[in-house]
Amino acid sequence: MDLLVAGGGPAGLATALHAARAGLDVAVWEQRAGTVDKACGEGLMPGAVAALAALGVHPRGYDLRGIRYVAGPHRADADFRAGPGRGVRRTTLHAALREAVLAAGVRIERRTVRRVGQDEDGVVVDGTRAGHLVAADGLHSPIRRSLGLDRPRRAHPRHGLRRHYALAPWSDHVEVYWARDAEAYVTPVADDLVGVAVLTAGRGTYDGHLAAFPGLRERLAGAGSAGPVRGAGPLRQDATARTAGRVLLVGDAAGYVDALTGEGIALALAQASAAVRAITGGDPAAYEREWRRLTRRYRWLTHALLGAARVPPARTALVPAAQRLPWLFSAVVGALARPAGAPARAARPGG
Repeated sequence: MDLLVAGGGPAGLATALHAARAGLDVAVWEQRAGTVDKACGEGLMPGAVAALAALGVHPRGYDLRGIRYVAGPHRADADFRAGPGRGVRRTTLHAALREAVLAAGVRIERRTVRRVGQDEDGVVVDGTRAGHLVAADGLHSPIRRSLGLDRPRRAHPRHGLRRHYALAPWSDHVEVYWARDAEAYVTPVADDLVGVAVLTAGRGTYDGHLAAFPGLRERLAGAGSAGPVRGAGPLRQDATARTAGRVLLVGDAAGYVDALTGEGIALALAQASAAVRAITGGDPAAYEREWRRLTRRYRWLTHALLGAARVPPARTALVPAAQRLPWLFSAVVGALARPAGAPARAARPGG
């Protein structure tokens, strides 16, 4: 085959779909059966919605008008300028992508990658030969580690926890609540369902972390939980490179800073397209340059926000500053909402 994709999450399935539409013979190996769930904020930025639509994938969900920051009495709103985002259950997104991939004639096999070898003509994965391998096997990618591309990081480890609540959304914005040591992300995903994800470097239970957000707890009072708490982390993962010969890392496997800006799915979709272009162009190494370009804005903004959030006075001032400077907050949200790699427009007071 031309391409083997290891990992059947959104990054892997999008890669397979791009490959199939480019005329490649492609298969996906995924060890988990059926529809796959994951701890995720579940908010798709407008750029991600557009990228999915270009693939013919339209997952049902809840339209999102923008982002709202909340800290005590302070709040700041910024609407998306390029159309709505969408709150989508992770299982719904996975099912829609999987259906599109199967309809494109891609084989999805329940298999685990154990050994990867390669030569100048291709890769050999557990005895199966392919022209290239895309590793889309997640945050803690075993393939990244086996290739010696893992760069361990232990400073300020953050984790995410998510639970759904059976209640009608009270807003058409993604609400981000800020507390001293954590953020809570509220994403409507259906007319009767809201997802609440907590990001923190602290230890403790989901309910223990939620106690830091009394205003949000009041909103959720009396609502029944709709499923278990799911966790993910440590979120920060670094790779020394995104390519090793004929192996390309896509999605979280390629490296991840934090979920703070909500761009994970948009970045995965953009990387999937770039990886296939590099493969069909006969230059896998070109993907490294393209990955750096596509993720530059995300890495810069996320590092900047995380750096400010670690300093208590700066963290306390974040939401009041966004409230006092709505044009600046709107410019930042506009940058997050654009498709990955799109050029930034100059921001100025008033729009």
